[in-house]
Amino acid sequence: MAVLTIPDLAITHTDSATIKNYFNDRGIFFDQWTCGVEFSDTATPEEILAAYDEQLKPFMNAGGYQTADVITINHLTENYTAIRAKFLAEHTHSEDEIRFFVDGKGLFWFHLDNQPIFNLLCEKGDLISVPAGTKHWFDAGEHAPFVKAIRIFIDMQGWIPEYTGSKIEEKYSH
Repeated sequence: MAVLTIPDLAITHTDSATIKNYFNDRGIFFDQWTCGVEFSDTATPEEILAAYDEQLKPFMNAGGYQTADVITINHLTENYTAIRAKFLAEHTHSEDEIRFFVDGKGLFWFHLDNQPIFNLLCEKGDLISVPAGTKHWFDAGEHAPFVKAIRIFIDMQGWIPEYTGSKIEEKYSH
């Protein structure tokens, strides 16, 4: 279940339709897919991608996306503190950042012009596409992180972060 929060306005939404409308009004794609497959900790990226092939292929073809991979972050992730720090800094990408959460959760923060800062807690079944050039940051959590997500790309080079240096995230991230 996704949770939309606008901290400065003390607003929280959990209704899927409200969240979709909020994001659509801001040019950000959000959807929820059926996520009925349970994966073991030893599941390979190929097994995870194959399990969602029926949903991924049409989505990828419609958007011109060329490749997908799987990212897993958990308590065993080496050098997690440094990895988390890179995700926590506000940045943009030269192409859309698309994540489909097959398990776990993560918090996307958004900093749009002339809008209050807001975030979306994504969980199993949530699909988000952060448009190219959108200022954002991501937090898998300081303690006991757990994210298993499919990443979708046109070109993986487009996913390299371009940091804004604003440090706005320091006001919101803990």
